[in-house]
Amino acid sequence: MKPQSILAITDFSANTHAVLDRAMQLALEHGATLSLLYAPLDGTPSIPDASCRLSQHAFQLSQRHQARIDIASRTATSFQDMVNAALTVDLVVIGAASERDMKSLFRGLPEERLVRATRRPVLVVRKSREAVRSPYSHLLVAVDFSEASRDLVQTAFAFGDSAQVELFHALSTLNEGKLRAYAVSEEIIQSYRQKNTRFAQEGLLRLTDSTLARRNRVASKIGHGDPARQAVVQQQYSGAQLIVVGKHPASAISDFLLGSVSQRILRHATADVLVVPHGFRP
Repeated sequence: MKPQSILAITDFSANTHAVLDRAMQLALEHGATLSLLYAPLDGTPSIPDASCRLSQHAFQLSQRHQARIDIASRTATSFQDMVNAALTVDLVVIGAASERDMKSLFRGLPEERLVRATRRPVLVVRKSREAVRSPYSHLLVAVDFSEASRDLVQTAFAFGDSAQVELFHALSTLNEGKLRAYAVSEEIIQSYRQKNTRFAQEGLLRLTDSTLARRNRVASKIGHGDPARQAVVQQQYSGAQLIVVGKHPASAISDFLLGSVSQRILRHATADVLVVPHGFRP
């Protein structure tokens, strides 16, 4: 996915500059158009001079990056305004929610709600302004070997043209626990794990086979345990600057009760996260 149009959403919180700088960097890298949107947090009164401040940010972006780029700026008065704006672009860039209340527990964080409502890729920026001055150089892609995995990998390759891409798959250990509960021998359990590991290795190899020209910049890693937790742990270990994860269609209630992998990564990752809805086509 090479985004041709990008929307950066800000509420003028502490990470505003990081969000806008990352959106600008991606727009320049991919030759995309960039729009800015001011959207206050739920229940927070709008800033009276929001349009003026947004225009100032747009001007400062052009000056700081020494680039001429068409930047449209506007304000949102409701979540639906955010959704309507997001539906017109290929990529949404937003900061990680700084505050979490009971509403977000049940409805989801703003970035989670945007993914569900728009079915558009959403990039959640966590890093400081100083960390976004250059393109991503190391991406970790969390794959589950579903039919959407190949598209997710191709999206990551296009998103970071020159980046090292690390494919990651976590093998669940739930069944191993069940086997131990029934007093199955450790030898059988190890054989079961080895079989699953071979399956995962073959799956990762199939995903890399489609990108022979990039194989020297593609690595793969297998973890054991909860997929979301292991992806976050592996990102911290490898130093990847961005986690790319797919999102299966699900309602807010389903995500609340079951907790999707993408949702848990969004809530616990310390790196930037790109959530790509399965089946998305720009």
